[in-house]
Amino acid sequence: MFDLHTLSEFSRHHCIAICAFLVPANLLVTLLTIILTALRRPQVQVWRAAGFACILAALMVLHVYTWLSVGVIMAPTYILLSLASTCLAINLWASAHPRSMARLLRGA
Repeated sequence: MFDLHTLSEFSRHHCIAICAFLVPANLLVTLLTIILTALRRPQVQVWRAAGFACILAALMVLHVYTWLSVGVIMAPTYILLSLASTCLAINLWASAHPRSMARLLRGA
């Protein structure tokens, strides 16, 4: 079965490695979504990039919640949660309203 306690312990035990992967991955894939939207690439490409980025952002949110659930209230937890939320919002915006994002990026 799916043991949430063991998964949470794994997440906290390997925090440095998880964050070392998730932080740059979130930033790069979100940047890819922004670039694809600015270049007005086909919507399917934007959706793929945004979908992958949303998965990574959701994983980061879940990772941060494992720390919040044990009472670790520190600046890095809020910084990582803010980063994941911002990436998630940008990717959802690019998926739902690509024209408004492209217009903003082009300065028109």
